[in-house]
Amino acid sequence: MEAAMAGRPREFDRDEALAKARDLFWARGYEGVSMADLVEALGLASARIYAAFGSKETLFREAVAIYDAGEGGFATRALAEEATARAAIERVLREAVETYTRPGRPTGCMVVSAATNCASANEGIRSWLGELRRRRTASLVTRLEQAVADRELAPGTDAQMLGDYFATVLHGLSVQARDGVSKDRLLMMINAATSVLGQAEHSAGT
Repeated sequence: MEAAMAGRPREFDRDEALAKARDLFWARGYEGVSMADLVEALGLASARIYAAFGSKETLFREAVAIYDAGEGGFATRALAEEATARAAIERVLREAVETYTRPGRPTGCMVVSAATNCASANEGIRSWLGELRRRRTASLVTRLEQAVADRELAPGTDAQMLGDYFATVLHGLSVQARDGVSKDRLLMMINAATSVLGQAEHSAGT
């Protein structure tokens, strides 16, 4: 009995393995991570990784999901929790900088940087991440449309344009962080970026 037990592969914590995979994909991107890299990072044989997650792609999609539910979910939380669009968007941008430049963690946004270019065999991954980014833009637009409806922003304010603009800023912060731009420099951009909301608020008489 003892010999049989000794021959069994050790149990592993699936959530811990996912977190390690998330950080590896976040740092290197989908195509920059090989199965050998995953074996080393997770401390599991490739057969066990396939048995637990099915494929590299499935593992990646699960890793993105836990990123989006945790560190990468700051925008969803801010848009839902803040009372005004200005407060929500300022918080989104501030927490983006905090997340993208955290010491000892991968830089930038996993959804933005993990698969900007892919081989044709991995086009599905690139398209899927693009859809996630479009959903984020849509969530910004929806919050701004609500601000127009609530007269926080002036009637006629172009919520679609503003949402596209803030999505561009958000993605740009990720690229800048990946390039090593400091947290302090990135935080200084937020007032300039949100000044367009002040113009819309002023015309609304707020």
